[in-house]
Amino acid sequence: MKKRILAVLMAAAMVVGLTACGGAASSDSGAASSSGSGLIKVGIINNDPNESGYRTANDKDLKATFTEANGYEASFAYSLKNDEQIAAAQKFIQDGVDYLLLSAADTSGWDSVLKDAQDAGIKVILFDRTIDASEDLYVASIVSDMAQEGQTAVDWLASQNLSEYNIIHIQGVMGSAAQQGRTGALDTKVAAESNWNIVTQQTAEWNAETAQQIVQSQIDAGAEFNVIYAENDDMAKGAVAALDAANISHGVDGDVIIMGFDCNKWALQELLNKNWNYDGQCNPFQSSYIDEIIKKLEAGETISEKTIIMTEKGFDATTITEDDVNTYGI
Repeated sequence: MKKRILAVLMAAAMVVGLTACGGAASSDSGAASSSGSGLIKVGIINNDPNESGYRTANDKDLKATFTEANGYEASFAYSLKNDEQIAAAQKFIQDGVDYLLLSAADTSGWDSVLKDAQDAGIKVILFDRTIDASEDLYVASIVSDMAQEGQTAVDWLASQNLSEYNIIHIQGVMGSAAQQGRTGALDTKVAAESNWNIVTQQTAEWNAETAQQIVQSQIDAGAEFNVIYAENDDMAKGAVAALDAANISHGVDGDVIIMGFDCNKWALQELLNKNWNYDGQCNPFQSSYIDEIIKKLEAGETISEKTIIMTEKGFDATTITEDDVNTYGI
């Protein structure tokens, strides 16, 4: 009898031990624990959810959709570095996922690993950001038009009809689609207009504290500027903190125009309060589109629209409403 009890206890211990070894350090296990359950197995590669309010909302949206209840076994991997994301993709390919969902940290360097996915019969869907790769390496792309986001913002800034534009330009992670799109439109305008000047152009990598340091260094150096063009809301927030510390006015009727991107609810509230001037929308809610595409592919249907561009707009502090804040704030 004692031997039988001991055998049962040893078997239970082995089960616990196997369960404890099941996860990978670089990813979070999602909805389900078994790929043999008829669930669709997806590997989702995203930027760090702590990068910004936009990314937090984006990650939350994905996790709400790719659940066991909705027919998925989902695993998540996060990094702001392209090489780490590529390593995560290789791991998901080895794990035999059915779909690889990708928001790339950098637009380049993806051809080889996406070809490996294709050879393994894994379908790749891009979300949030585009990449520089052949379209035959992915089945669909649900993305923001970052170049249009930048152009909308620059067009708005031009409509302010300043006699001279002296701009502190705070960039996001270099090489990302968001940085390239939001930078490109401004660079083109500055090159074309003699009264548009870049006071400094530096990356804060989406970080508020780094943005604050960049602006503070310009204030300390005695630089003259009247526009801060920050490529996300967190960096705009950091820039404003430096202005406030130096008692420099900003926003509507202030000395410095403040521009951000992403439309966090708190940022749109800054517009409503006239502390900022402009915020460009970047829509983080792509998961329902991805889910619909996957369900169609699983049913043997063809995808009529390979690229879906999210609808986005820009908001002006002089026209934004409380309803806008509640409707579009993330």
